[in-house]
Amino acid sequence: MSSQPTPGKLSPDLLQALHGIKAVQIFPQGSLLFRQGSAVMGVYLVESGEVRVLLPTGQNEKQLLEVVGPGTMLGLSESMSGGTYRITAEAGDQTTAVFIPREELLEFLREHGDFCMQVVRLLSEDLHALYDKFRSISAHPGRPRHRPLNEQLN
Repeated sequence: MSSQPTPGKLSPDLLQALHGIKAVQIFPQGSLLFRQGSAVMGVYLVESGEVRVLLPTGQNEKQLLEVVGPGTMLGLSESMSGGTYRITAEAGDQTTAVFIPREELLEFLREHGDFCMQVVRLLSEDLHALYDKFRSISAHPGRPRHRPLNEQLN
C-alpha cells in the first residue's frame, strides 16, 4: 500500500520505485534545467537547492512565477503531453535534481498503474496552483486592464 504523499510531493513509495530510471544531475547557480520552447526531454525532481520558475515575457525579459525547492517535480505536464516546455527552469543556487527521461517515465507508468493516480493528483495540484497564480496576477491593482477587443479596433 502506498504511503500518502503531502500536497505537491511524491510519496516515498513512488520515489523508491523511480530509483532505477533516474539520473542525478548537479546544476550550478544560474544554469538552466530547461528553457521554454525547447523539446521536452523528461521531468526533473529537485533534491536540494532551489529552482526559479520563469515565464519569458518578451525579448530577454522573464517574469518570476515561483521559487521551488526539494521534492518539487518540474516538467510533468509537458512530459505527459509531449511537445515543448512552457516555462524556463533555472537553478537559483547550486541545485541537485533527478532527471527522468520522458519515455522511461511513460513506460514506468504503463507498467505501474498503481502510481498513475499520484501523477494525476500532481497534475491536478499543478493546474490549481496555476489558476491561483493567474488570478493573483490578473487581480493585481497596479496591472493595466485590457480594453475589450471592439474598443481596441476603434
